[in-house]
Amino acid sequence: MADVCRHARRIVVKVGSSLVTNEGRGVDAQAIGNWCRQLAALAGEGREVVMVSSGAIAEGMKRLGWAARPKELHELQAAAAVGQMGLAQMYETHLREHGMRSAQVLLTHADLSDRERYLNARSTLLTLLVANLIEADVLVILTDQRGLYAADPRKDPTARFVDEARAGDPELERMAGGAGSAIGRGGMLTKVLAAKRAAGSGASTVIAWGREPDVLLRLAAGEAIGTALVAGTPKVAARKQWMVDHLQLLGAVTVDDGAVRKLCDEGKSLLPIGVVDVVGEFHRGDVIAVRDAAGREVARGLSNYSSAEARLIMRKPSSQIEAALGYANEPELVHRTNLVLS
Repeated sequence: MADVCRHARRIVVKVGSSLVTNEGRGVDAQAIGNWCRQLAALAGEGREVVMVSSGAIAEGMKRLGWAARPKELHELQAAAAVGQMGLAQMYETHLREHGMRSAQVLLTHADLSDRERYLNARSTLLTLLVANLIEADVLVILTDQRGLYAADPRKDPTARFVDEARAGDPELERMAGGAGSAIGRGGMLTKVLAAKRAAGSGASTVIAWGREPDVLLRLAAGEAIGTALVAGTPKVAARKQWMVDHLQLLGAVTVDDGAVRKLCDEGKSLLPIGVVDVVGEFHRGDVIAVRDAAGREVARGLSNYSSAEARLIMRKPSSQIEAALGYANEPELVHRTNLVLS
């Protein structure tokens, strides 16, 4: 089985509603305490861990006395609003026991589908991690099953267990078809699709039983637990290939000779002070071309600022960005990890 966690520096852990709320019977303090203890231990090893926790709606249903998961949006929002208080308090209490501070970032699908809102949320999480601009190395999905089977083990006790597979393999979706518990929204299929999306940015995924003793610590130590869905493309290569494949760019910046040397010879980020012209109209998060004085494309990357903002800060040192705009998203116009040379 592929060892995808041993050398992972940044780990995203997703835990489902059925585990967090013990199948809807209320927030499981013991389970959350165990996960928080493991998070603290991983942080002590110098790793960065983001916990993505379901359970707010399930906890809200219990507090409101609702037996069935509501379908109307306003009812779902009401349940989440009620349940979120207890859920956040539980994580805060257990993390504090290990000397850790906690913070909560609430995200919806709209935050991720809109590029600028996505970048704002991403920057918030990265600020909380105090880290540079790289994505997760591995996604760990904790579930109420041991991992992925070739068929539903609840219906076929002889179903083959899948130790390892390539994330994105269409056969996995066929294996994982079917709904999950009545408490959560999805079954194994949603987890397989999540692994497919994670692989698109170069991150591998492990699906494991959330109540396995010290599951996170043992995975981080290299133990084979659950199902490993391995990404076929390295993390950095996946993002940079996506930028290379952009056929229609919304804009470009022209940079001076000093900036070209910094980018091409020293592998540095593009700072506003090196930009002499801005062409086109683009938004923060768009892929833009970086051209030299002769008009040749020397690189392309994700812009941290819109074209209007770039025009205001070009030829200025990063220390003057806030004075020019009234705020400062990042000190770089394009960070080196979001830039690929032509």
